[in-house]
Amino acid sequence: MSETAIPTEATASAGSSTRRLTLNLGPQHPSTHGVLRVLIELDGETIVKATPDIGFLHTGIEKQCEALTYQQVVTLTDRVDYLANLSNNLAYVLGVEKLLGLEIPARAQWMRVMLAEFTRLNSHLVWLGTHAIDIGAMSVFLYCFREREEILRIFEMFSGQRMMTSYFRIGGLALDAPRGWQHAVKKFVDMFPSKIDEYENLLTNNPIWTGRTKNVGHLPIEDMLDMGITGPMIRGAGLQWDIRKDQPYSSYEKFDFTVPVQTANDVFSRYQVRVEEMRQSTRIIKQAMEGMPEGPFQADAPKVVLPDREKMKTQMEALIFHFKIVTDGFTVPPGEVYVPIEAPRGELGYYIVSDGTSKPFRIHMRTPSFGTLQALPNLIEGRMVADSIAIMGSIDFVLGDVDR
Repeated sequence: MSETAIPTEATASAGSSTRRLTLNLGPQHPSTHGVLRVLIELDGETIVKATPDIGFLHTGIEKQCEALTYQQVVTLTDRVDYLANLSNNLAYVLGVEKLLGLEIPARAQWMRVMLAEFTRLNSHLVWLGTHAIDIGAMSVFLYCFREREEILRIFEMFSGQRMMTSYFRIGGLALDAPRGWQHAVKKFVDMFPSKIDEYENLLTNNPIWTGRTKNVGHLPIEDMLDMGITGPMIRGAGLQWDIRKDQPYSSYEKFDFTVPVQTANDVFSRYQVRVEEMRQSTRIIKQAMEGMPEGPFQADAPKVVLPDREKMKTQMEALIFHFKIVTDGFTVPPGEVYVPIEAPRGELGYYIVSDGTSKPFRIHMRTPSFGTLQALPNLIEGRMVADSIAIMGSIDFVLGDVDR
């Protein structure tokens, strides 16, 4: 942490020793929830200027995509937002499938919806636990990670991986659902609502929590729109915009759920929106589990989708297609597409350009954290340093989502 004396005109003329301090918040700091540096200028304990310094987690993912075949890119999308890997899988594969003109079976679409909502729960639980511990509520952190562990076990049951699952593939899913998945999912959806009640009992009417979060972090909704802020941030400011409802994808139009909205436009309202979103995600998961269609989990596209492993053992054509898809990939018709989805942090969109080869010509990710993080100076300037910790937590940014 660095310190620089910056005397104002008033203090200089008065000969006072009062001075402004310039401090580094981060890049290694618990409240930044990642590798973020914020250069803040203080007048006493009041922040008079804040400048985010990003790029510490830059990995060049967008450029790396150009050197890989379309199916290989899926593993990179996992790593854009490590708390919402399946959301990134989904936005990417939907874009490629649109270029290919693939029709995805109902079972695969419903399974994608169910697991995307588990991803939302996973992300919101990490957010709530870390946000709470930033403000001093350690018990909530432990409880949230207790439930998150159950979700990671479900991910592992489906894909063999707890976090970087790469489970959504172009044309459908990597594998069909494992035996006993209904039992594991039902056990979770039956248990989880009572856990959300537990979080709210600990926080919602807690005077310390409300004192730290109410009337803190206000930003005019017009400024939010100008900056491209989406997700719980803008729904906490009163705008009922959710791509799952307004531009449905992957069969979301067949599910019954509501879009939580608050109007206070502060840290507390964003907390309320995300907690209610967890309840709605649980509703969607339950509907998907109970109404899961029968049928194939992959599209009928033998030159795009890897053939069944059992067929490879007896059919030479299946073995040839498998070899060619794995080694050379498959070509995608020339064109460009932008597909947005509602990720846990807001609008996540993939812009994909094809030049007719087996590798994407260009991929750009419109990530929600990048848009919300640029609002940080507007949110914390003029506030106390302690308020900045609560405000940064309410944004819920992920630095991999920002830097890429």
